[in-house]
Amino acid sequence: MLHQVVHTLLAVPPALALVIIGVLVFGEAALFFGFVLPGETAVLYGGVLADAGKVSVVLVLAVVLVAAVVGDSIGFEVGRRLGPRLVRAPFLRNHPERMEQAQAYLRKRGGRAVVAGRFTAFLRAVMPGLAGASRMEYRRFLMFNAVGGVLWGSACVLLGYFAAHSIGTITHALGITSGVIVAVLAAGIVWAWHRRSREIPHDG
Repeated sequence: MLHQVVHTLLAVPPALALVIIGVLVFGEAALFFGFVLPGETAVLYGGVLADAGKVSVVLVLAVVLVAAVVGDSIGFEVGRRLGPRLVRAPFLRNHPERMEQAQAYLRKRGGRAVVAGRFTAFLRAVMPGLAGASRMEYRRFLMFNAVGGVLWGSACVLLGYFAAHSIGTITHALGITSGVIVAVLAAGIVWAWHRRSREIPHDG
């Protein structure tokens, strides 16, 4: 089963793969896809494809960064228009405690919360909307959002890229097929998806 999944992922046409990655990253905050599928799964997939020579790593980075910044900007606008009603939206009303924590974190940290929120699945989905609802100035949000997008996007793409490359070097020396390489990475991505943090980051 895993072999079929791996084969399917690597067989996706490069242009379609970039569209899928862009849509998932964009939709994480703009359409709140993050509650279903975390964006880093798609970004890591892009890094693996880049290592396999299917797409350029620079192009993957560009797609991820643009999609992240634009998607979060849409989420910000949704929050600005809904205001306090955002926390009562159907897709958020089941997370009252986490929403209160996220709002408190935003009030305390301001723009830095936007950057830090990029690295937590729940915050990545809701922080742009909360920033908009809090009436944060858009230029300020955009600056911190861009910084967070660059750091998060680059880290995830390069993690997928270099992890695939490193495992490829080792397994080639051991005579293991490339299918095993991608299978290990796919299993790791699935594990990270299910184990991704759901906690608000604590102040150190």
